[in-house]
Amino acid sequence: MARILIIDDDFEICETMESLITRLSHECASAHTMDEGMRLASKSEFDVIFLDVSLPDGNGLNILPDIMALPNPPEVIILTGKGDPDGAELAIKGGAWDYLLKPSSIREISLTLGRALKYHEKKGGANSIGSLDLTGVVGESPSIKASFNLLSQAARSDSNALITGQTGTGKELFAATIHENSKRKSGNFVVVDCAGLTESLLESTLYGHRKGAFTGAQKDRIGLIKLADNGTLFLDEVGEMPLSMQKAFLRVLQERTFRPVGDTREQTSNFRLVAATNRNLDDMVDKGEFRSDLLYRLKTMHIHLPPLMNRPEDIRALSIFRVQQLCKQYGMESKTLGSDFHPALASYNWPGNVRELFNTLERAVVASGDEKTLYAMHLPRELRIKMAKAQIERMTGTEVVSDKTDTTVAEPVRKIGQDIFEDIFDQELPTLRDFKGMAEKIYLGELIRQCDGDLAKILITSKLSRSHFYSLLKKYGLSL
Repeated sequence: MARILIIDDDFEICETMESLITRLSHECASAHTMDEGMRLASKSEFDVIFLDVSLPDGNGLNILPDIMALPNPPEVIILTGKGDPDGAELAIKGGAWDYLLKPSSIREISLTLGRALKYHEKKGGANSIGSLDLTGVVGESPSIKASFNLLSQAARSDSNALITGQTGTGKELFAATIHENSKRKSGNFVVVDCAGLTESLLESTLYGHRKGAFTGAQKDRIGLIKLADNGTLFLDEVGEMPLSMQKAFLRVLQERTFRPVGDTREQTSNFRLVAATNRNLDDMVDKGEFRSDLLYRLKTMHIHLPPLMNRPEDIRALSIFRVQQLCKQYGMESKTLGSDFHPALASYNWPGNVRELFNTLERAVVASGDEKTLYAMHLPRELRIKMAKAQIERMTGTEVVSDKTDTTVAEPVRKIGQDIFEDIFDQELPTLRDFKGMAEKIYLGELIRQCDGDLAKILITSKLSRSHFYSLLKKYGLSL
């Protein structure tokens, strides 16, 4: 007997669904808001959730990352009266099992539920997230946990996988983690940097060559594809692979056979392919810069890694992990983080993602020497300058820029809540904590107004993650 949760504000729909699910001999519970639904999902374990899109407290799709981040996430079936293609795309990308439109027939709902339950039962076997070796992979945010779920699926399978994300988000680490948790972990994990090789070198590196095949080929060389036999071949920055090579490599993917440069005989290699790129391969296909048939082969499974600015909740955990790692590496005593250290890190948007954060932490650890506590003053000077400028912009309503002589100047920008702040300063000053709360609430209200309640625009403008934004709305009693 399975446990099903319905999150829908239509009481009649809930009653109908409950009746159907009960007749199928399953347990059923209902919630009529996102908040109520998440409370139930967090408190009890469900196998399947039917989720409406339009709910009284927001768009149901917004809680998909939180549902996917649950310890044993249920399968989510979107059931909505709104036929929104973009919404369907977001739902599937977010990990939803299916997207059904109201009114759907009893037969269609029953079939979809049956398939989802069968999949969920099989998925609950070996190699769940809890059983993965995630050494070095750190994060607690809903968005990164959704990526962990996909990592788990990739580790259980032998399918080709494509990992996408900005530079520095940890694509190679994810690829190595997939290998270490797969049935191929006893084989080699072979890395090929497609961006660092010319076309001729890439061909020789992948396929190998025979002595005398070209000038400088003084002896036979085994290619990386052969070295990855019974292991994993990781193509980093696959978007940089020359178009002329893509057709030949497509055949290698299909047949698992190749011919070394200068050889007449074909060789075989039973490798598993994992590729990564920071480029948009779909756009490259549209421009004729990447083969569509190769892309289809690469992205049998697709894992997208979110930028660090979209998961600020992970900065503290990443910092603690990296500092401990560095202390061991340098033979130092363990260091703690001062009270101003994390707020300083959290005030920066980290365009270089986790790689930039880790490099910054290493510089801070080195700068701190034998001191047992890391403070903001240990951070690189250029980073502290950027943080200070950002703080001035937030608190004074002026935008700090640099002119061509590298001297700092200030340009006026609109002061959000200017009149309200003037009223505050005409009275007895509030505490700093209360003042920050007032400023945050005013900012959120103005943010919603200027973006016309458009969530996507709000998140881009504020650089907040979806979950962080909604927690702030709840904190201050605001709504879209």
